[in-house]
Amino acid sequence: MAVKGAPTWGYAKTPCSHPGISDLGSTRSGLAFNLSFRKWECCCLGVASAQRAITPVEDEKPNLTGAESSGAIQRIEDNESRGFHKDMNLLPKPLTANDLSSPRDGSKVRVAYQGLPGAYSEDAALKAYPKCETVPCDQFEAAFKAVELWLVDKAVLPIENSVGGSIHRNYDLLLRHRLHIVGEVQLQVNHCLLGLPGVTKEELKRVLSHPQALAQCEMTLSSLGIVRINADDSALAAQMVASTGLRNTGAVASARAAKIYGLDILAEKIQDDDDNITRFLILAREPIIPGTDRPYKTSVVFTLEEGPGVLFKALAVFALRGINLTKIESRPQRQRPLRVVDDSNEGSAKYFDYLFYIDFEASMAEPRAQYALGHLQEFARFLRVLGSYPMDTIP
Repeated sequence: MAVKGAPTWGYAKTPCSHPGISDLGSTRSGLAFNLSFRKWECCCLGVASAQRAITPVEDEKPNLTGAESSGAIQRIEDNESRGFHKDMNLLPKPLTANDLSSPRDGSKVRVAYQGLPGAYSEDAALKAYPKCETVPCDQFEAAFKAVELWLVDKAVLPIENSVGGSIHRNYDLLLRHRLHIVGEVQLQVNHCLLGLPGVTKEELKRVLSHPQALAQCEMTLSSLGIVRINADDSALAAQMVASTGLRNTGAVASARAAKIYGLDILAEKIQDDDDNITRFLILAREPIIPGTDRPYKTSVVFTLEEGPGVLFKALAVFALRGINLTKIESRPQRQRPLRVVDDSNEGSAKYFDYLFYIDFEASMAEPRAQYALGHLQEFARFLRVLGSYPMDTIP
């Protein structure tokens, strides 16, 4: 299967005098466009850019806490199926990173997500593309590869939650893979307590779900005295409850998962914080052409030269142009995580090198955004635009 080379926004240095500062008093937008598009261009990656790319080493898998997690889940999976659930053989099987797909008919947009049918990620995909064909994947990286291998058109993956914080794994994968952010989805999370038909919540002795979902429902689950058991995702937890038929076991998942797996909703909105929003990114092989007809957001990643106040200077390039930053995230640079400095008589000091991920409210079609990134390049050793895309303002 042929893989088409994806164009990537990259910075090409050209001789000029102070590109980041000369624009600060100017109102001539035409000049800004001419200057910026000589530097910012959409091009396929070559050998030179590949040498500068930061490729993180193999990531560690997330730790699942809970003393009885693995044993209890294994016992549940080994039980025979009961008659309370729907025929789950009819549900699509998750793609793995090694799967190959049959030829497509092109009738629908195919969107990959991590998890099983009924996962919150599938809800986000359907919000973005209501008539799409959703394709479940067993891991986040499988969703990235499904787009790269042309098995699907898009991927919708979580990047941060208003309660649980950032999903670091996906930040690392954004840099490892050459996909582009073409949109975002904000999804209101409504955790439900699910059980087999006819079961009451007082009968439950244990509950399965993703660790973050369990943590977000701490108060409700503690008041019921239920033992919490980790699962890979909330939809898988609902499927396991339905397939085992254990009346004393419930799941924390979405109302849609209850419908898919034939479970009863024993309680709704059991999360501790009602304003529980998860932000998802829409990824594609090709970037979109940014506009100025609606609010846009741009995401970049960069590393900085060493020196006092360099991070302050890097962030100031946005403040000087009235650009609002909505997110800043730092991740260790895995290729060279430690730097040794021999500038004291007491021995060498070791500290971390970091990648900085930033989201800001501006379109790459705006001269101020182009000038800001040109100015940022004066301090950056590496800079990559991950995408410039319309904002989702309605959870």
